[in-house]
Amino acid sequence: MTKVYGTGVFDFKRHRVAEYPTEKPPESQTGSNLPSSITMVEIQRDRLTKIAEANWSKAGGEAAEKQGFSAELVKEIYETELVVKGGRRTVPLQRVMILEVSQYLENYLWPNFDPETATFEHVMSMILMVNEKFRENVAAWICFYDRKDMFKAFLERVLRLKEGRSLSIAEKTNYLLFMINAFQSLEDEIVSKNILRLASLQCWHSLSYGRFQMELCLNRDIIKKWRRITKKAKEAAKRGELFDSSTMLEVTFVRSLIQEFLEVLDLNVFPHKQCDNEDDALAVNGFEEVDDACILYCERFMEFLIDLLSQLPTRRFLKPLVADVAVVSKCHLSALYRHEKGKLFAQLVNLLQFYEGFEIDDSLGRQMTDDEVLQSHYDRLQAFQLLAYKKIPKLRELALANIGAINKRSDLSKKLSVLTPEELRDLVCCKLKLVSKDDPWSERVDFLVEVMVSFFEKQQSQKEAINALPLYPNEQIMWDESVVPSINYTGEGCLALPKLNLQFLTLHDYLLRNFNLFRLESTYEIREDIQEAVPHLLAYINNEGETAFRGWSRMAVPIKEFKIAEVKQPNIGEVKPSSVTAKVTFSVSSYKAQIRSEWNGLKEHDVLFLLSIRPSFEPLSADEAAKATVPQKLGLQYVRGCEIIEMRDEEGTLMNDFTGRIKRDEWKPPKGEMRTVTVALDTAQYHMDGTDISENGAEDVYSTFNILMRRKPKENNFKAILESIRDLMNESCIVPDWLHDIFLGYGNPSAAQWVNMPDLLETVDFKDTFLDADHVRESFSDYQVCFTNSDGTENLQPKSPFRIRLPRNLKGNAHALPGNEKSTVASINDANMVEASSEREQLLVEAYVPPDPGPYPQDQPKQNSVRFTATQVLDNYYPIQYM
Repeated sequence: MTKVYGTGVFDFKRHRVAEYPTEKPPESQTGSNLPSSITMVEIQRDRLTKIAEANWSKAGGEAAEKQGFSAELVKEIYETELVVKGGRRTVPLQRVMILEVSQYLENYLWPNFDPETATFEHVMSMILMVNEKFRENVAAWICFYDRKDMFKAFLERVLRLKEGRSLSIAEKTNYLLFMINAFQSLEDEIVSKNILRLASLQCWHSLSYGRFQMELCLNRDIIKKWRRITKKAKEAAKRGELFDSSTMLEVTFVRSLIQEFLEVLDLNVFPHKQCDNEDDALAVNGFEEVDDACILYCERFMEFLIDLLSQLPTRRFLKPLVADVAVVSKCHLSALYRHEKGKLFAQLVNLLQFYEGFEIDDSLGRQMTDDEVLQSHYDRLQAFQLLAYKKIPKLRELALANIGAINKRSDLSKKLSVLTPEELRDLVCCKLKLVSKDDPWSERVDFLVEVMVSFFEKQQSQKEAINALPLYPNEQIMWDESVVPSINYTGEGCLALPKLNLQFLTLHDYLLRNFNLFRLESTYEIREDIQEAVPHLLAYINNEGETAFRGWSRMAVPIKEFKIAEVKQPNIGEVKPSSVTAKVTFSVSSYKAQIRSEWNGLKEHDVLFLLSIRPSFEPLSADEAAKATVPQKLGLQYVRGCEIIEMRDEEGTLMNDFTGRIKRDEWKPPKGEMRTVTVALDTAQYHMDGTDISENGAEDVYSTFNILMRRKPKENNFKAILESIRDLMNESCIVPDWLHDIFLGYGNPSAAQWVNMPDLLETVDFKDTFLDADHVRESFSDYQVCFTNSDGTENLQPKSPFRIRLPRNLKGNAHALPGNEKSTVASINDANMVEASSEREQLLVEAYVPPDPGPYPQDQPKQNSVRFTATQVLDNYYPIQYM
């Protein structure tokens, strides 16, 4: 039977995915002759397992312990089993999996690691094993806890691993993946303490002089920190210690990685042809030979930079370094960015550009408002216009133009075209100091223009971008393998997706990542539904050249008529229509009673999908079917989502109306077999389609729909969730101040505890919680309860209600769970301490007289009659602190 990737066993809760066979990858891509999966029997028979039993595995017993450590064995395993030559994969995945099962890192590599004598193969093998643990979602750093000082030495060896040695492209990718995993583990103390120094202020020593001056002018608070660094350097020089910033890892590490990436991007991706100008770059799709391993390295490096700029501890000082080298502009002009195999790379570059211009104050870590972002853009352009007016006569027209005439890419590029290459280079490198004049790319005019335009053009607001984004997926994103993969993601490559870390830049960043991920997750499920429903329709081209259907599907029905009913004018400040409605007519005559009742059960706010099916005139041959994409096999042209407004039967009577327009006793069964559904189309998608038709001459999508598809109601609530997230992103404040930093992963988590709150209630009115004075004593048995009157005198006959002045550190164990051993031991110890102490702490309880509600019995409020336990009393108290 043909192996189908990406399909699992039948699940009764979810329908089965339509099966589309995929070609088996060649051995050059798998890196091994073994199949893609491996069994325990194969692992036990494998050569590596036998070596493990003889040297480090616990199954080997005393024989493995007596064998001792052999550096030659580590070198032999690395060279014969872990090195990949050619292909996109960086490691033979199954060989690494077998070594991980045998605990190669924990039992052999790490216990025998010595920073002075460890070989390159030893360190590289440890890197590969740590990467494998991350790929398998296993805790990777636990084994290093027993020797924390040695772990610091291990990281030092890793950081200096490239000194004096040239690594292969696969080793560079594995090395880069290790750094990605390390910077994604900042919550781990032993990792963050040793890795964050690479993202410290010291790295500014590698900035160009012009960029360094600009950053200090923009960040006045950093001047004091920089002076302290220079003062320490001078003191070290007085003591006779050598201080050379060019040799410090904190200064050179990230910069050298960026330079290495640019060399690979410029020279190694297309080994037999290089792009020297823009005309060659436009013809890159004609390149026959492409190094897939270099493409993977470039994709991983984009992921590395995205991770650095999407976390505040690393972003603050590394963002100027990325901007100084102009990584994004160089990637935009690279041949890979335009190549068909560079689609994922291009998406990652766009994501890096998004995080480089993220709306956040890097020095304060505060989200900037739309007005602040706009004002910053105006100030930047105004300063440029003043400079142009004073220093560059050729740009006098630009200097006198209004902001709206020069803040677009095309307008700004046209205004800069009057400068000669030498004048443009002097403007960018010397006057504006955006890039260094020593940069070899500064000789290229297209690069200088790209840097200028990227710096001065107006960026679309994040709120505007998210509001202009369609909530329904279309056919382009649905089958984009780089964002919605059709097979199980194994972790060997990267995806153009945001990551859900423990730290986020802002609350908007957190919501945006969740919005994108949930949108793509729902896209994957919708794609499954389409792949299951459409094949059952058996679409073909009839004698009249139109699409017809021989079969039927439970979840999809042919459309009899589709027409746009109304397109309303856009709201003020928007370009998309305020609403677009359409009427869809279909027949349920071909269905049996049960399925017909399902279609008749459609109601307001249900989400449907409009499909355009246009199969090929002749069936695809075997070779064509093997190379064809899923939409080509299905004949699927377009996919658009819509939401039901109302549904009517053949006589025009409303069906399933819950607004009260039809009374319950007036309801009648639907008449006839024709159904007309009024739907609301996605206005953002409609505007995009209309723009595509007018500007590019594209086909009118809305005149081609011939299939209406529904989904199971329980699985079809994605639009409401996406709308809720989008509404939250449009709000200014969502979480309270005391939770904000903790929610984003910064600050001290204990600061959000009620005992540390600045507005903690000292006196709590428990109202009718307590029935009598004995109830209070039972609830606070660890305290000496003293009852007082409102004037502070002692109350000998206290009566409910009570106000209690509670201390910050309540004794007892009211919140301990029954199975919590630590809490139980703590409560026993507390009890012993209370018994041992001669005097217990006093708890002041004030008995007061409540206001008189009125003279009549019906005016008296209902009083509590339940004798709450101590745990229930305190559980009622804690939420009061957060109100």
